[in-house]
Amino acid sequence: MPASTLRRALGALVLVLAAGSAPAADAPVKLPGARQFELASEATGQRYRVFVSEPDAPPPAAGYPVLYVLDGNAAFPVAAFLARSVASRREVTGQPPVLVVGIGYPGDADFDVAARRRDYTVGVAEPGAQALEGGADRFLDFVERELKPRIAARHAVDARRQALFGHSFGGLLVLHAAFTRPASFTTFLASSPSIWWNERRVLDGLARAPAAAPRLQISVGALEDAPPPGRLSAETLALLARRPMVSEARALAARLQAQPAWQGRIAFHEFEGEHHGWVWLPALSRGLQFFLDQPAQGEPTR
Repeated sequence: MPASTLRRALGALVLVLAAGSAPAADAPVKLPGARQFELASEATGQRYRVFVSEPDAPPPAAGYPVLYVLDGNAAFPVAAFLARSVASRREVTGQPPVLVVGIGYPGDADFDVAARRRDYTVGVAEPGAQALEGGADRFLDFVERELKPRIAARHAVDARRQALFGHSFGGLLVLHAAFTRPASFTTFLASSPSIWWNERRVLDGLARAPAAAPRLQISVGALEDAPPPGRLSAETLALLARRPMVSEARALAARLQAQPAWQGRIAFHEFEGEHHGWVWLPALSRGLQFFLDQPAQGEPTR
C-alpha cells in the first residue's frame, strides 16, 4: 500500500477514533473484533496489556497466520485496521485472514518509554525485574513461553506462519530475535532498528549463521539522518549523528544479502520523505504484505 494511500486510510480511522474525545456521557469507541487482557510474566516480573484482533472469517485449515506487534498501545489499532482491510478484500488479494496480537503495557500512554527501553534493548541485563535496560532476552522468553501458548489456547493459529513487528527499539528487538532465535517466528519485520545501541551489540548475533534463516524485512525512513534544515537544534543534530539509522540499516541489509544463509530471505525498504516518528506506518503496511507473501507450508518459495 503506497504511503499516501495509507495516510488517507489512517486519516479515516483517526476520525472514527476521535469520537472517543466527546463528552463522558457518550459511548467509548471500540475497535471491531478487538479484545484485551493483562498478563503477568514470570520471565520479566512485569505486567503486559495484550490486545487481540480476531478476523470475522473462519480460520484456514492450518489456523490463522499471526502478526505480533510491539508497542501495542500505539501500533495495535493500526495493525488491526490493516489486517481487517486485507481480509475484507481477500477475494481480490488472495490472502488469508490474520490474527493480530499487540503487546503493550498497562496505562493509556501510546509508548511506555521506560518499559520499552527495559524490554527491547540488548546487552547484559541487571539482576532482578527492575533492570532499566538490557532485558531483551527475558522479554522474548515471555513472548515464547507465556504469551504464545496463551494465544494458541484461545485461538486457532498457524504456528508455521507467525511474524514479529517492531519499530526503533522495537526494531532492535526484532533483529535480536531474528539473529539469536531464528525459529521463534517465520517472518521478522524491523522498522528503523536502533542498530547503534550499545556499540552495535545486536550484530554479535550474526556470528553464527542460522541453519534455516527466517524471512526478514528491514526498513528505514530516508529523512531519518537528514532532516530538513533549520528544524532541529544543534544538540539534536549532534545526537542524530551519533545514532545513524539509514546508513546502519543499509549496511546491515547489504551484509545479510551477501551471506548465503540469508540470500533470498531479505527485503529492504528505504521510504522516501519519511522521518523516524512516522515511518513505522508504511513499514507496517509493507511488512504485512511481506509476511502474507510467505508461502504456506508445502508451497514453493518465491
